[in-house]
Formats: sequence, C-alpha cells, structure tokens
Amino acid sequence: MRVVVIGSGIVGASAAYYLSGRGVAVTVVDRGSQGQATQAGAGIVCPWVDHPEDDSWYRLTSEGARHYPRLVEALGEDIGYAKVGALLVAEDPVDLEPVRALLRRRYADAPEMGEVTDVLTPSDLFPPLSDDLSALLVPGAARVDGSAVRDALLRAAVARGAEVLPGSAVLTPDGQVRLHAADEHIPAENGPQWGQPGPATGAVSGGTTSWRQAAPLPPDFTPSATGDLTESPLEASAEGPIGAAGDAPFGGPPDGSPGGPAQAPAPVPPVEPDVPMPLAEPVAPSAAERVPVGEGVPLEADVVIVAAGAWTGEVCRPLGVELPVFPRRGQILHATLDGVDTAFWPIVLPRSGPYLLGFPGSRVVIGATVEDVGFAPRVTMGGLEEVIAAGLRVAPGLFGATVSETRVGLRPVNAPGPALIGRLTPRVVVATGLSAYGLTAGPFTGELVAKLALDEQPPIDLTPYAPRTA
Repeated sequence: MRVVVIGSGIVGASAAYYLSGRGVAVTVVDRGSQGQATQAGAGIVCPWVDHPEDDSWYRLTSEGARHYPRLVEALGEDIGYAKVGALLVAEDPVDLEPVRALLRRRYADAPEMGEVTDVLTPSDLFPPLSDDLSALLVPGAARVDGSAVRDALLRAAVARGAEVLPGSAVLTPDGQVRLHAADEHIPAENGPQWGQPGPATGAVSGGTTSWRQAAPLPPDFTPSATGDLTESPLEASAEGPIGAAGDAPFGGPPDGSPGGPAQAPAPVPPVEPDVPMPLAEPVAPSAAERVPVGEGVPLEADVVIVAAGAWTGEVCRPLGVELPVFPRRGQILHATLDGVDTAFWPIVLPRSGPYLLGFPGSRVVIGATVEDVGFAPRVTMGGLEEVIAAGLRVAPGLFGATVSETRVGLRPVNAPGPALIGRLTPRVVVATGLSAYGLTAGPFTGELVAKLALDEQPPIDLTPYAPRTA
C-alpha cells in the first residue's frame, strides 16, 4: 500500500509515523509555506479547562493529551514534553469557581489531570507573576516543543522507509497527486475565501465559560498605558486571543512549541537553501533536481491524506469541494530571563489575557494574538504591543526580560465547528481545523487518519468531525 501525506506539520508527521510503522510506503510532501502553525505555537497541553459545552472538541483534545505519554515512550527521545502543571489565575478568587466545578466534574474520567489544589501565592511557582492573583494548580498539565515532536515523528518515519519531499502537491479531480517544484507558480482554482464566520460561538468557542480564548480581539481593542485591557476578549466571545496555535486554554493555545533561538524550528523541507534539513538522513533530492516545471510528477498513491493546515481548502479544491477552513493568525513572543532556571515553571493560564510558560534555557513564552487577517504570516507592531502589554499586566516581573524571538503562525480553523477529520472521497482523507489545539491533539489525530487510510476502526467516533463541504 502507498500513501501520500500532504503537509509535514504535527498531524501529517504523525500520520506518516503510524503508517510507516505498519509497513505502508509513505511519501510526505511539504512546500514549506511561511506561517505553518506547528513551529509557532506555545506547547500547552491542558485540555480539561476548555470546551465545557462541546463534547466533541473535548473528546478529541482530552484523548490527545492522554496519548502523549505513550508517544514519548515510543519515540524514546527528548521532545520537550514535561508535566509542569498549570496555574489557572484570576484577580478575583470568585472567577475560579466555574473552572473548579468543571475540573471536579471531569476528574473521574480524566484522573491524569491530577488533584487540583488552591495556590495562595502563585508567584512562589512562577516568580514574575503579580502578587494580586489567586490560582488553582492543575498538576497534570504539560508543555511540549511542537517542532521537536514533528521532527522526531518524521525522523522515525524516515527510519522506517518513509520519504519526505519538498514541493507543492497538487490534486487532480480524481484524487491523484502531482508534485510540482515548491517555487513553481500554479494557478489557483477559483473559489470562496473563507473568513471568520461571525462571533465565535458554539463549537468554535467551546462554550461561554471556557477559559480558552479563541476569537479575535474586537476592532476597537487597545491596551491602556498601564497594560489593562480596555475590553476583555472574554466579554466579546467565549474564546479570546490564543497563542500561535489557535484557541488556547485559560487564555492561551495548547498547541505549539517554543524551541528557543538555539533550536529555532526550520520547516520540513526548508524554505531557504541555507537552512539545514531537520532530518539528517536520508536527504531527499531538491525539488529542482526531481521535479520539472509544467504538469508536475505523478506520485503513486492508494490513499492521500491532506493535512495541510490552513491551506487544506486550497489543496482540496480541485476535487470539486469547498472546505470552510480559514487561517487565524497568532503572534507569540519569547523572552529570556538571564540566569533564571525557568525549565519547570508551570504554565500560566489567566481568566483573561495571555498565557505564559517556561522552557529550558531561561526562556518564557508569552502569547498570543488572535487575528482573522487571511494568509498574512507577519509579526506586527500592534500584535507585539498587545502581547507585551497583556503579559506585563499578569506578570510585571517580566519587565526587564530580553525579547529573544517572535513567531507567527496561521492556525487552521474549521468554520462550522470542531476539527475536520474524515474521508472526502474514497481516495482522499482530510485532517485539519485543530485551531489552537494542534499540538494537543495533533499526534492523536495523525493516528486517527492513519487508521482511516488503512480502513481500520478509529478508537473514537469520528462522526462529529466528518467533512461538511460547501
């Protein structure tokens, strides 16, 4: 059996990993588009505080979190995964009661979250935090380096015989794949450009009491001189600004990864020729060597998995379907606290405002914006102002931290609701729309679509995620 996977982000890499482990001949194709979400997110795995009114979203993300320890053991290498816990913080202790009740209700089916406890002085665990905050500690929450996970999955797949090729994979109307050079101009098919479907509600928002922010800030939002939010994003919608991955828990996205300046993630394959391939061997020939300009080179496939993130709708359009998938931009900031050991600081998820989390290397990640601006993976002055002002409001102790890196990602959002996972045609399987939960649910989603490709029964019912085309 031969499978072509279009997209080498967290979902595509995971699908390649599981398929190659079953002896399937796998070819992964990625054109290295700027703004891919996997390399930009924060890396938060804490699904239990979100989607209180959306069982489909919660099932996918909670299973994704439960999946990680097995994956870490199977890969046998450091992917930046660590159970550091999450501090759910609020200025008024009363605001913590709804999420306390939610966690209590979910604990029986998700004991991996750990025993939730009150923290009287959150700054004891995350020193830069304001002294005016109250907090709950969810000890089972974890952080992960998204790029490290993606690269480890691809390395393992290649070791099992998979091939990773640079270039643009173009589908024909009958679901065949043709490989074009990454820089080759391919006329786009005409079709609607999906945008924000109005206020984030229902499945998109995950419920009015979700601690995760996923909707764009209101157009008139401006941080005040003191860093206070002039309008709480949570008042405008159920999910407010999230990290470079989409909708984040308690104010930040659980999907992402911050691999610090020393391990800045490079797309697979690299966009620039002087950026090293993350896969040491084997090294695929360049697109220029392998793919002539014109009609492209056909790639044999019994099944095609499209896991192209925010670009999935564009890739699938030749099939005659319109997938309501659109990009939601997130800008995220990395700061350095010289000489401070931040490796096991807990994740900070405020009732309103940004998320924060520590990583090795004295690094703190702060994010993120939530912007519906189309395919515009740019870091902007306004976006950084929003992140910095809101971050300092929660953690004024970061005032003297060094800004070491900024990132931007385009979270793939499925307009009608939760993630989009299922068959489009007998030959083509699609997996996208994880929004800010790509790093939480991405590896598990890759396993789900691998089972679909093999005509096996997935471990959960995929009916709620079935593609609904326009």
